[in-house]
Amino acid sequence: MLRNEETICAPATARGGAISVIRVSGKLTFLICERIFSPADKNLKFPDQPGYRSMHGDIRKGDEIIDEVVVSKFRAPHSYTGEDSVEISCHASSYIVSRILESLISEGAVPALPGEFTQRAFLNGKMDLSQAEAVADLIASGTRSAHRVAFSQMRGGFSAEIKSLRDELLRFASLIELELDFGEEDVEFADRKEMMSIVSRVKGMADRLADSFRLGNVIRNGIPVAIVGKPNSGKSTLLNTLLNEERAIVSDLPGTTRDIIEDTIVIHGIEYRFIDTAGLRETSDVIESLGIQKTKEKIMQATVVLLIDDVSDQASMINQRAAMVKEMIRGSDKRLVIVINKIDTADKGITDKLMSEIVFEENDSLLFISAKEHTGLDELREKLGILAEADRIENEDVIVTNIRHSEALKHVSESLERVMAGLKDKLPEDLIAMDIRQAIHYLGEITGQITSDELLGNIFRNFCIGK
Repeated sequence: MLRNEETICAPATARGGAISVIRVSGKLTFLICERIFSPADKNLKFPDQPGYRSMHGDIRKGDEIIDEVVVSKFRAPHSYTGEDSVEISCHASSYIVSRILESLISEGAVPALPGEFTQRAFLNGKMDLSQAEAVADLIASGTRSAHRVAFSQMRGGFSAEIKSLRDELLRFASLIELELDFGEEDVEFADRKEMMSIVSRVKGMADRLADSFRLGNVIRNGIPVAIVGKPNSGKSTLLNTLLNEERAIVSDLPGTTRDIIEDTIVIHGIEYRFIDTAGLRETSDVIESLGIQKTKEKIMQATVVLLIDDVSDQASMINQRAAMVKEMIRGSDKRLVIVINKIDTADKGITDKLMSEIVFEENDSLLFISAKEHTGLDELREKLGILAEADRIENEDVIVTNIRHSEALKHVSESLERVMAGLKDKLPEDLIAMDIRQAIHYLGEITGQITSDELLGNIFRNFCIGK
């Protein structure tokens, strides 16, 4: 994928709208664009214009005018890629965009690969690898939380944390390496207690960042919430009410929902993927049985399970269904919320009785709602926010959203654990130095100070073309 000598081009905007932008970058950018662009002001010479200058004119193919455009010029290194670059703003006709790209290619440019502009920005030192990955996250962000975290990472918030960890370890490593150079003289350049303190502090920071991935994964991918329960308990009504649309069929007949219905909603800046499932019950209907089997599969895929029951049910039956779900999710970090629906049809005495008789464990929650009357839904949304740890999103500056970063940080922690054990057991300096170098290596992998073509290929092939 490394084609540094080529000049690349691609649309930088998605289809739709009135304007499209075509991006060109590489050594021959200005020469290629000069051959197809004619400034409206005939006194302007395209090659002579400084960077950060926009010019109005025509894109031509011979004597044919393809489109009237605005061309923005960026001179290296002051561009997104760090190379000579041009952005052509044209009308968004697919025909026009194709003709301009054909003209650029006929003059020596080549079509850009997915992520190739951002890859060049990384290779030219305009951003580190974690910032480059954040570009893709920013483009894909669909919620306020996802945007906030991706933008912070793109601006270097995460990189600054990693640099801080790496600087601490480099200082430590240099002292150990210095002692190795003077090994025969039995010289000690660093206080072992101070070293233990440094390593312990860096390990704590690495652990904190690695642990934040659980929350980061929620921000990036959303929270799957399975809505389960007996037939006619109001599962579909609850989904329709939360989505504010008639997404699922509501009927008094049991077994109406036979397939899985999914949709998303954003609560407190976090995306929740609600899954309305077939009612849990014994049935001889083959199609409904398949739906119930899918329900069990979705429970295992969910992070939160909403068990919807009817206020008219006996507590013993509710406890029985809750026990069945708990057995399915036991040993996982899934959270169960028991939701008693249709409280608009019962008096307070019944709800008080159920509250005292329903069995729920420490990590379970119990809520009373009326999906039909919209009662208790604010409490449900608040509970979902608590389970998603939404408050941490606002309070924590750096949250890891990339599993590659999380795994690297875990390796850092493991290496430093061995360093601490080595210091405690007074192991030889060369063994301690080996583990320190390993930790530094993993930190370097996060920011791109240590890379391979395979790693870069895996990262940038998931980008969109034009970015």
